[in-house]
Amino acid sequence: MENGKYSHGRKVAELEAALAAYTGARFVVGVNSGTDALVLLLRAAGLRPGEEVVVPAFSFVASASSVVLAGGQPVFADIEPDGYGIDPATLAGAVGERARFVMPTHLFSQLADIDGVLGEARRLGLTVVEDSAEAIGMRRHGTHAGLFGAGGVLSFFPTKTLGAIGDAGAVLTDDPAIAETVDALRHHGRFGATIGDFPAISTTTGLPGFNSKMDDIQAAVLLAKLTRLDGDIARRASLAARYTESLDGVAGVRKTPAIRPDSVFYVYVIEVDSRDDLAAHLSAKGVQTEVYYPTPLHLQPCFADRGYREGDFPNAEQACRHTLALPLYPDMSTDDVEQVSSAVRHFYHGRRI
Repeated sequence: MENGKYSHGRKVAELEAALAAYTGARFVVGVNSGTDALVLLLRAAGLRPGEEVVVPAFSFVASASSVVLAGGQPVFADIEPDGYGIDPATLAGAVGERARFVMPTHLFSQLADIDGVLGEARRLGLTVVEDSAEAIGMRRHGTHAGLFGAGGVLSFFPTKTLGAIGDAGAVLTDDPAIAETVDALRHHGRFGATIGDFPAISTTTGLPGFNSKMDDIQAAVLLAKLTRLDGDIARRASLAARYTESLDGVAGVRKTPAIRPDSVFYVYVIEVDSRDDLAAHLSAKGVQTEVYYPTPLHLQPCFADRGYREGDFPNAEQACRHTLALPLYPDMSTDDVEQVSSAVRHFYHGRRI
């Protein structure tokens, strides 16, 4: 505030540098949300009007709506039942003449099968961009999420593993041309040095862009929280392990998340029988839950014109019927985890499943 530059200023530049150091990305471009990051990344990576992007049928709606906002058309593929990432074996069936990109989504606690996706993408001639909005801290073979293909994104929505106090996001890429284009698109299509530059209003506009600048107050908050991110990730892992131990063998709990060396727990998602009744039971005991996701993307009303029907993607549809996220955040205690787990056990005790 003392600097008098509240948006697109020095703190944003500091955050970009800090995130580049943390992730290993050559370029990080701060924007105003994870959704805008996806839109700008797709535009900068060369998506042309009407071209298709293969998206998993199980994800937050922004994974597909960002494609529309960038001028493309989403086409859907099924997911792997264990990790909820796009199933590489289903890509060929989703690809049509206008398919140019595939966008795997790294959900909940682990990366998608990125090696399989990259292999199929090469075979099918697709460019890989990653919806890595939930995946800060996730790495495989030393590479951070978002840097396996042309680029990826981060969301700093307040509930994320690294969360702001409002909306904020970023694009990650090692490609200088993509970084330069995203940098211009976020500030009305103005190329050149605009961040922290008061006279930038007069900079020549090179292409139609957006007002997607990050606010400096969000960058300042994220810089402060970045110093404790690894500790928060470790705490989340400890709480997740406690949940898994406490829920092991509970009738009605179909599946707990796999815990892998590269897992980073954004949320703790289980699959259960009588999901909605369990959620109501927990709510009555003061335990908030979240359904990720009640409707698969191919059955969302906004994509009805794509012509998909129920039964097209059985793994995604099954996940939508059974997944439930339990509370998980670094300030939880192990007693909190036991309270939630006990409430789950109480719900299923004596029930006929």
